[in-house]
Amino acid sequence: MSIKSRSAIAGVLLVAFLIATQGAAALKVSGSTTVLPFGSVAAEEFNAAQSGIHVSVSGGGSGVGIKNVAAGISDIAMASRHVRDSEREANPDKEFVEHLVAYDAICIAVSKAVYDAGVTDLTIEDVRAIYNGEIKNWAQLGGENKDIYVLAREVGSGTRDTFNEMVMGSDKAETPGVTTNHGSNAEVKTALTRSDKAIGYLGLNYVQDGNLGVIALDGVVPTVSTVRDGSYPLARELFFVTYGEPDDEAATFLEFVTGGDGQAIADELAFVPIN
Repeated sequence: MSIKSRSAIAGVLLVAFLIATQGAAALKVSGSTTVLPFGSVAAEEFNAAQSGIHVSVSGGGSGVGIKNVAAGISDIAMASRHVRDSEREANPDKEFVEHLVAYDAICIAVSKAVYDAGVTDLTIEDVRAIYNGEIKNWAQLGGENKDIYVLAREVGSGTRDTFNEMVMGSDKAETPGVTTNHGSNAEVKTALTRSDKAIGYLGLNYVQDGNLGVIALDGVVPTVSTVRDGSYPLARELFFVTYGEPDDEAATFLEFVTGGDGQAIADELAFVPIN
């Protein structure tokens, strides 16, 4: 197909999009890259099902989403952690309202080469020692004689905060063993697949395709079942957050996300439904 033909098709699609969304109320959602796959698909299905509200979704991290709703840039924040006291204190005009939309797990994953070499089960103490810099070689954990390449998330990530709180003992914990920090779950996954000696943490949705070695933590593998029954130790709640009570448009989308259709999407994407 020629460039001219592709341009013509793109123009037709743009016009169709503008016609379809003309007059629709705009609802902006931003935040957690963990929640992003769920939020994006839910928005697509919601937009297709009605024409009165058009939802757009972007990432940036839980902290960014929470700042955006407080500033009026977004209507809903996606968050993989609770709103912090410091965030509430910095924005005293209204109350942040957390709306539970799904459950998830922080999964500990390693490069396939590490997993195939025999490192398939770690304790929380092992993981803490890796991120503290006390364990630096896979041979110390029954693997090959390779330095451990330690991946973490950047400041502002709800997944980072929850990992630090659950594993390291505080969401402000230092992690001197970390080699590189990454901006999203997808970046962590890419780094894991490109290495033969890495470890990282990421959401359950990102470990479903078999390209990573998913570690059993204290003998429990992260699955929908072990998150639901509470046996996996790094299970967590996922939220949509509004600054004050949601307006009519946000409430309508929240009703969709937490209802049967939205929760079916969560289930299909390997999140754990709330019902």
